[in-house]
Amino acid sequence: MPSKIELPPSALPGVRGRIERVYGAAAAACSAAIDAATADVVATLRAAATGDSPVAAPRWTERDVVLITYADQVRDESAGDKPPLAVLGDWLTREGYDELISTVHLLPFCPYSSDDGFSVIDYLAVDPDSGTWADIARLGESFDLMFDLVLNHCSDRSAYFQGYLRGEAPFERFFIEVDPDADLSGVTRPRPGPPWKEVEASRGVRRVWSTFSDGAAKDQMDLNYAEPAVLAEMLRVLLEYAARGARIVRLDAIAYLWKEIGTGCIHLPQTHELVKLARDLLEAYSPRTLVLTETNVPHAENVSYFGAVDPADGEGDEAHMVYNFSLPPLLLEAFVSGDATAIRAWLANLADPPPGCTFFNFTASHDGIGLRPLEGLVSDERLAAIVEHARVRGGKVNMKRNPDGSESPYELNITYVDALAPSLMNPPPPEGEGATERHARRFLSSQAVMLALRGVPAPYFHSLVGTQNDYAGVEATGQNRRINRHKYD
Repeated sequence: MPSKIELPPSALPGVRGRIERVYGAAAAACSAAIDAATADVVATLRAAATGDSPVAAPRWTERDVVLITYADQVRDESAGDKPPLAVLGDWLTREGYDELISTVHLLPFCPYSSDDGFSVIDYLAVDPDSGTWADIARLGESFDLMFDLVLNHCSDRSAYFQGYLRGEAPFERFFIEVDPDADLSGVTRPRPGPPWKEVEASRGVRRVWSTFSDGAAKDQMDLNYAEPAVLAEMLRVLLEYAARGARIVRLDAIAYLWKEIGTGCIHLPQTHELVKLARDLLEAYSPRTLVLTETNVPHAENVSYFGAVDPADGEGDEAHMVYNFSLPPLLLEAFVSGDATAIRAWLANLADPPPGCTFFNFTASHDGIGLRPLEGLVSDERLAAIVEHARVRGGKVNMKRNPDGSESPYELNITYVDALAPSLMNPPPPEGEGATERHARRFLSSQAVMLALRGVPAPYFHSLVGTQNDYAGVEATGQNRRINRHKYD
C-alpha cells in the first residue's frame, strides 16, 4: 500500500466516500478535477515531506499563543519602502513578543475590494500594499503562521466573478443564481435583507447569492460548491497555503458553505463533509497544518465542527480547532451584570473536545462580539443589558435577518477595552482606586481568564495594545466593524 503522501487526493482513505456523499453521480468528475487542480502543489508538499510518520512534536502545547492581526496593522513612514508586513515583524521582535507569542494570525492579506480583506480578488497573491510572499516567509522565520481561507465568497472583482459575468466556462457555474420565485424565507443570514444581489451579466440581469453583502461591502459573492470545479480550486488554495508555511488555516464563514433551497443553508451535511475532506488532505500532505473553523453560532452548533471520533485513529475527524465563540459575550456579561453565574455554569458543563482537537479561545477579533453564542445561556433581559451597555460606551450594534423577516442584534461593535469600561450597574471602585485603574484591572482580568482556559489563547492586536473605539474609521467607511480595526504607525 503506498504511503498517503504518494497518493492523489481522490485515492486517500475515506476521501472518495466523502466526495460520493456530497456529489453523487458527479463524484468521478469531482475526483478528477481535484486531482488535476492540486497535482502541482501536492508534488511540492511531497518533495518537502520528511516521511509518512506522524508529526513528532505535539500539535500544540501550553506555551502556544496566537496573535490576531492584520498584515498592514503597523506602518513606518520613516522606513522608506519597507512594507507593513516587514514593519510588523520588526516591531514584534523588537518588543520581545517572539518570546511570548508562538503564532501570528494574518487576517486576509490578499488583494481585496472591501471589508478589510474579506472580499478576496486573488487568493494566491499578497496585497502589494502589505508586502510580498517573501515578507510573509520572513515573518515565518520568527513565528508560526496562521492564514485565512475566505472560501464561502469572493470579490465581484475576482477573475472568477468577472468570468461569470462574461459567461465564460467554467466560471458561469462558479456562482449561484437565485430564482426570483424561490422561497428564501428560511435562510439563515447574518445580515438584514435578502441573501442575493442583482448584477448585470452578459446574459442579462441575474440575482446572485450573496450571504454577506451589506452596507459598504456589497461585493461579496458566494461560491457555488455544488460545482466540483469550485471545490477543486479552493482545495488547491488550501494546500498552497500549507505549502507557504501555514501552521493553521482558518476556514472563514464555513457554516454557510453549502446552499439548498428549503433549508436554513447553514451547517448542512455537505458542509461538514467538506471540512472533513480538507482535514483529510492536510493530514496526508501537510500534517503540521491544522484546520480551524469560524462559526459564530450557538455553542452546540459551533462544537459540532469537531465532528465525531474516527475509529481509525481515535481522534476527531473534522476541525482540529473551533473558536470558543461563547466566551467573549459571556465574559463581558459577567462584568456588566456583576454576576458570574452564566459563565460559571457554561464552563462547568463545557464538554471536552474529542482527542486531537482543542478550543481556540479569544475575547476580541476583527469582527464584533457575537451575540448568537449567548442563545440559551442568558435571559433576554441580560442580553438586552449588554447591548445597552455597549451602546452607552459608544459601541455599535449590527443586526441580522430572522426567518420571520424581523431583525435582532447579531454582534456588538466595540473594542474589548471600551466594552469593559466601568459601569453604573456595578459597585463603585474600591476606596483609593480611581476609575482608570479599575478599568485597567477589569480588562486585564478578562484577558487572564482567556489565557487560563483550556485551549489555545488568541489575543487580538487591539487588546494587546489597549486600543479604544475608532470612530473616525467608522465614519470614513460606513462600516461598524471598523471601530475595532484601527491601523497604527
